[in-house]
Amino acid sequence: MRVVSSRLTPERTDELYAAVLRLLTEVGYDRLTMDRVAEESRSSKATLYRQWGGKESLVVAAFDAHAPELHPVADTGSLRGDFLELYRTFEEEVDPDIALAGAVIHACKTHPSLAESLHERVVVARVAVLDEVLERAVARGEIDADAPAIPFLVPALVGPAMIRELIERKPADMAYLTAFLDAVILPALGITTPA
Repeated sequence: MRVVSSRLTPERTDELYAAVLRLLTEVGYDRLTMDRVAEESRSSKATLYRQWGGKESLVVAAFDAHAPELHPVADTGSLRGDFLELYRTFEEEVDPDIALAGAVIHACKTHPSLAESLHERVVVARVAVLDEVLERAVARGEIDADAPAIPFLVPALVGPAMIRELIERKPADMAYLTAFLDAVILPALGITTPA
């Protein structure tokens, strides 16, 4: 959900959010100031405070707007098919920004309030999409509700898409994500033969 005032068009808000994320990446959360955001985005500091109240709310709103919007995944009839649909959405909407991810992770480690706000506004809704996919797989009898791998699925699913380019200098394209799904994720859930 984006915070937009009558004075800021959606396009202007997107520009402002882009400036916030660029500064967050360049200088880090601690050195990011509302003055610097106002200067970088050609906005008044008063407008920023009126709209977002402070730095934390502005950063959370900017990150939320930047994060992929994961909609409910169509029921394909199999967990593998549902995961592939999820990956297709992820692949289409995400251009992994390792520097931004690093800045956000560091900020969350040193600012628990920011971590909680990001979790509530950005993470929870997106994890709910994965939970729905898993609940369908349990209902179909494909996996056990208490499969030991379930608590590790979110980082296991997101990680390859985010860091393959950093580690291997190659994009996490659909062929790679499919191979990862078949070799790692499905076997970890007790599914040994792709549907």
